[in-house]
Amino acid sequence: MSWLPPIALAAALFLIAAFALRLPRGAWMAFASALVFGLAGYASQGRPDLPSAPRHAAPQADETNAAMIEARRTLFDPLQPPSNFVIVADGFARRGQYADAAQILRGEVRENGTNAEAWVALGNALVEHAEGNLTPAATYAYDRAAKAAPGHPAAPYFHGLALLRTGQPGETRALWAETIADAPEEAEWVPAMQQRLDRLDALIAAMSRD
Repeated sequence: MSWLPPIALAAALFLIAAFALRLPRGAWMAFASALVFGLAGYASQGRPDLPSAPRHAAPQADETNAAMIEARRTLFDPLQPPSNFVIVADGFARRGQYADAAQILRGEVRENGTNAEAWVALGNALVEHAEGNLTPAATYAYDRAAKAAPGHPAAPYFHGLALLRTGQPGETRALWAETIADAPEEAEWVPAMQQRLDRLDALIAAMSRD
């Protein structure tokens, strides 16, 4: 009987995500797989026949993962929170489960290809899943984000950041400079973007002197 609570909890979580949070059908498999893996871990290591015992606290989410999500959110309207599927994907990303996050986001962009934040989040998840490498799939996601929201800084910023991480500061500079040059007049994000570009110029200059 002690197996019933975890199974019931897993089923309840799936129903909440699928219907209450309106998780896209394309992401159901990834979410269900994550729940199954959790039950498998309980089956292999758990002892339902034994009384509960004190355990060490679960590891905290990686601060870098959370920082990437917060940085993305600062570039979007705070009065318009991300959609439910992006929130679910962010939960996986905070725990470093980027493949699951990407699968959920793929399901969303298939149903709503104009969601720029979902495309940016997908690009970020793919880069992190590839251990910092800018894959063709991530590049495609950033390009789709830029097309979904022309003039918005999120896609070029994170695309440029991925280029920088792969040792292409010149390409990053060109992308960020073009984004600033094409920005609408008095865009609120321009000063912060310009500050990042100035820091990049200083980095490039320092690299040239070495």
